[in-house]
Amino acid sequence: MHILVTGGAGYVGSALVPVLLDHGHRVRVLDDLYAGGQGLLPCVSRPGFEFVRGDACDAETVSAALEGVDAIVHLAAVVGYPACLREPERAVNTNVNATKLLLGLRRPDQRLVFASTGSVYGAIPYEICTETTPSAPLSLYGTTKLEAEQLVLEAGNCVVYRYATAFGPSPRMRFDLLPNDFVKQAVHHGRITVYEGGFRRTFIHVHDMARSIAFALDCWDALADDVFNIGHESMNCTKAELAEAIGRLVPFELRFEEVGTDADRRDYGVSYEKIRSRGFVTRHTLDSGLAELVAATRLMAPAPVAARGKG
Repeated sequence: MHILVTGGAGYVGSALVPVLLDHGHRVRVLDDLYAGGQGLLPCVSRPGFEFVRGDACDAETVSAALEGVDAIVHLAAVVGYPACLREPERAVNTNVNATKLLLGLRRPDQRLVFASTGSVYGAIPYEICTETTPSAPLSLYGTTKLEAEQLVLEAGNCVVYRYATAFGPSPRMRFDLLPNDFVKQAVHHGRITVYEGGFRRTFIHVHDMARSIAFALDCWDALADDVFNIGHESMNCTKAELAEAIGRLVPFELRFEEVGTDADRRDYGVSYEKIRSRGFVTRHTLDSGLAELVAATRLMAPAPVAARGKG
C-alpha cells in the first residue's frame, strides 16, 4: 500500500513511519518541518520512503502529495491546549482548515485514518468515558479536533482514533506531554511539581499509537467509518499515581501545588473495550513505558560543563 502521512516528522509520525515501512508499505511524508525533521533521518535510506516538505494548508502541495496514494494518515496538527493557546490562528488553520482541504482534494477511494484526542470530551460527569459519551470540549484544541472529526466522518471511508495522552521515547521527542514532562523534571531537576494531583488521566505509549494506525490499515473493514478510543484501562490513573510510578524508578522530591489547571478538565477514566473487541490491544504498560522514558531522558541530559584549568 502507498501511504501519505501528514505531519509525519513529528512525535507520533517519526515513530509511525518506520512501522509502516516494516509492514512493507511505501510511505510519503508531508511535513513543513516546523519542529525539525531529525526524527526521520533513519528512514531516508530505506526503500519506499519519500519526503515532501510543504504546508498541509497549501492546496497545490497537498494535491501533489495525494497523487498515487492508497491511504492517508492525517497527523498534521497543532497538538495540546497550551500550543493552541499560544498560536490560535495556526491551530484553526492546521487542525480544521487543513483537514477540510485534504478531504476536498482526496479521492473517495483513498482511506483516511484521522488522529484525534480524548480532549474532545471536555469535563464529563461520568466515572468512565466511552465513544458514546457526549463531546463538549472546553479548549481550542479540543474544539478544533472535534470539528475536524465531524468533517472526516461526514466525508466517509475513514477511521477516527481518539487517543489517550501520548508518552514514551520517540525519534522526535516531546517533553510537553504530561508523563514525559514529569520524567524530565525528575531526571534533570530532581523534583516534580504536581497540580490537580487527584485528577484522573489516561495514557498510551507512542509506539502503541503507531501500531494502532498500522492495525487500522490492515483491518479496514472492521473499523471503517467509526470512532474509537485508543489506549488501555490499566493506564487510567491520577496525576499523583503517575508521579508515584516514576518514583519507583528514579528518586525525586514530589511537590503538590495549586498553581495550574488543565483547560480540558480531564478527570475521568476511559473505556477501550470497543477497539479491543475489534482485535487491537496495547502492548506497553505504564511501568515499562516509564522505564524506557527514564533511560531515554538520561541519554538526553545536558552535557556537563568541562572544568577549566588554571592558566
